[in-house]
Amino acid sequence: MANTQGPQGNYDPAGSTQMFRAFVDEAPQGRQQQAASSGPRVGLIIGIVVAVAVVAAVAWLAFK
Repeated sequence: MANTQGPQGNYDPAGSTQMFRAFVDEAPQGRQQQAASSGPRVGLIIGIVVAVAVVAAVAWLAFK
C-alpha cells in the first residue's frame, strides 16, 4: 500500500479545508439566492392549500 500523503510529518489537514473553502467561495451566488427565496414561497403555497382544505372540510361538514 503506497503512502500518497507524503512524509508522515508534512501532512497538513488544514490545507484541504482551505482548498474547500476557496472552492465554496467561488461557487455562483445565484443558486444560493434562488434556493433561499424559493423556501418561503413553498411554505406559503402549502399553507394556502391547507387553509383551503380546512375551509372545504368545514363547509362539507356544515352542509352534510
